[in-house]
Amino acid sequence: MRFLLPVLSMLLLLGCNTEQTDRSTGYDALVATFEAPEPNYIYGFPADSFVVLAGNVGRNDFLSNIMARHGVDYSTVHRMSEASKGVFDVRQLRHGHSYCVLTSPDNVAQCFIYEPNAVEYVVFDFRNRDSIQVYRDSKPVTYEERTASGTIRSSLYQTMQNQGTDPTLAVLLSDVYAWSIDFYRIQKGDKYKVIYTEKVVDGQPVGIAEIKGAWFEHFGKPYYAVQFNQGEDRDYFDEQGRSLRKAFLKAPVKFSRISSRYTMKRFHPVQKRNKPHLGTDYAAPHGTPIMATGDGTVEAAGYTSGNGNYVKIKHNGTYSTQYLHMSKFGSGIRKGVRVRQGDIIGYVGSTGLATGPHVCYRFWKNGQQVDHLREPMPPSEPVKPEHRADFDLLLRHMKQSLGNIEIREEGTELAERYGS
Repeated sequence: MRFLLPVLSMLLLLGCNTEQTDRSTGYDALVATFEAPEPNYIYGFPADSFVVLAGNVGRNDFLSNIMARHGVDYSTVHRMSEASKGVFDVRQLRHGHSYCVLTSPDNVAQCFIYEPNAVEYVVFDFRNRDSIQVYRDSKPVTYEERTASGTIRSSLYQTMQNQGTDPTLAVLLSDVYAWSIDFYRIQKGDKYKVIYTEKVVDGQPVGIAEIKGAWFEHFGKPYYAVQFNQGEDRDYFDEQGRSLRKAFLKAPVKFSRISSRYTMKRFHPVQKRNKPHLGTDYAAPHGTPIMATGDGTVEAAGYTSGNGNYVKIKHNGTYSTQYLHMSKFGSGIRKGVRVRQGDIIGYVGSTGLATGPHVCYRFWKNGQQVDHLREPMPPSEPVKPEHRADFDLLLRHMKQSLGNIEIREEGTELAERYGS
């Protein structure tokens, strides 16, 4: 008994968390259980088993010289490169990207891990030099709901950037409203509020997942956008349950400017004479992607001395569109190919009769070229009657949540945790 007491006291001090009574022996026996600490893992490997050496790819770094700094011979590097074929091209190591080398306690390199982006990583496991394994994996991603708001002083993109928010949100917001707001005519003083989810890895934001709801005041008129899934796919709807997605995008390129409008009389900068300009010119940097503004079939993809490289799309029996002066066509774009709204059909250039990089966008209605900026665009499918009650409930909740967001001015913290 004198021996048992110190043992029992030690167990109590160490932190036992359950007591049980052993009925079969006739006396109470203390049974201690302990929770072992969870092992610490890095890229799926137990960190305690390795020495972790982290770094960033230098400006003139290649796999070979990175590995040479850690004592890995060229023969092993060559086999690492061969084993990675079809998984990762070792020539794609990029300056500034993170990597780490796992070494044994006696400083022998065992694994090389490279991060092509904030979420994915590529593992080169050469612990067994005769059987090198190369595979991709990804870090756990969590999603946090956040809010953003502001008053536009220059552009939506610049306003968000000035306030410290990921300007990718501006791109996503312009996609949501692409069919109802002309982002080339945004004016100073327009306002916005957004509820969105942000992707987080290792406690750091790595990108924006999606917009849940938004309010945009343009020329004094409020525009709501509510994300809702009515059984097929998520879409955005306004207060009346009408889809914000129309049959055509407002413009074939993002974040550009209109350099010339549709007019019956314009002085042509190349031909030096007045003539009709039956399209809208969007000036953009050389190589900017050009999107199909609606679903349809490519009617023509070719070259003429005036149009340069161009694509014409027939959308239905009423509408057709044309895109001129491309530097090159999008992958697989040719006559007869079916395209979806937003597909990349080419890239901005200055081929044909053009003085600088832009896309001339032309719009046909019933065989006549018209000014697409003055044409009412047909809407997509609204909320179905059988889903209306669920949508109305979500709409009330979203309008209340957006109403509680305070509009922040430039220079203040814009993005914060939703509900905080």
